[in-house]
Amino acid sequence: MRAAWASRGLGWREQLGAGGGLEVARWFPGHMAKGLKDMKRRLRAVDGLLEVHDARIPLSGRNPLLQEALGIRPHLLVLNKMDLADLTHKPRILKHLEQQGFRHVHFTDCLRDENVKKIVPLVTELISNSQRYQRSENVESCIMVIGVPNVGKSSLINSLRRLHLRKGKASIVGGTPGITRAVLTKIQVCERPLMFLLDTPGVLSPQIGCVETGLKLALCGAIKDHLVGEEVIANYLLYTLNHHQQFSYVERYRLPNPIDNVEMVLKSIALHLGKTRRVKVLTGTGDVTVTAPNYNAAACEFIHSFRKGLLGKVMLD
Repeated sequence: MRAAWASRGLGWREQLGAGGGLEVARWFPGHMAKGLKDMKRRLRAVDGLLEVHDARIPLSGRNPLLQEALGIRPHLLVLNKMDLADLTHKPRILKHLEQQGFRHVHFTDCLRDENVKKIVPLVTELISNSQRYQRSENVESCIMVIGVPNVGKSSLINSLRRLHLRKGKASIVGGTPGITRAVLTKIQVCERPLMFLLDTPGVLSPQIGCVETGLKLALCGAIKDHLVGEEVIANYLLYTLNHHQQFSYVERYRLPNPIDNVEMVLKSIALHLGKTRRVKVLTGTGDVTVTAPNYNAAACEFIHSFRKGLLGKVMLD
């Protein structure tokens, strides 16, 4: 059916027309500024950097301030949530990252600890090959975990602890950005070799120059939904799914065919899932209470389904 819809040549919007998405261009809460200062202060005690980013946006939204502020250290880029990304684009992404100077890239899914096994050996090798930061008198390694909000930094730390120490959570995790709001104390994740990680708050760039980059970050949960607007994010999601010919939403919400109008899609989702609300309408004979679709609730459902991988795998970059 998907091939049939694609072959019919359905026309999609060439431009998003995001409107309210412009609000995403500035968002740098106080705890981010404080966290960045704390990270700079702790840098001398750090042997390397573990940068975690969302595999669906491997090129977009990675904060250049982190590299500028934290200086040169042995660096491993971990692209997490690989289970939600369309990895048919993986060779192209790796080539692009290599051109940007990132030679050490690893894809993970922290829900499956097996994907995390290579991280400790990779980081250990990077540190041992770095003469400038090698500290022969100290057998332990301390690695700072950095990245934008809600990409799975704390989940990665907890996964490493489960894998190597058979211990439970040491960092609080959640599905919204801003759970970790300060640089934490050292967290042990491995005994042999002896390795500690520093969990840090997610830090966005103070100014996100491109609106679409901001919308990608918002769609992946790196920016709180209400700061952008759920219906704005839902509009971008629909635009993206259609352009990727990912039509899983049609069957999930029992639509007759792919649609390029977000209002129609949200109305169908609201009615299909019973997400309605009672509103008063002024008529010539007085106020009348009617049942209307709850567009905001439908937008939240649409976005949540995408983030859970229920609308198919997509590479947004």
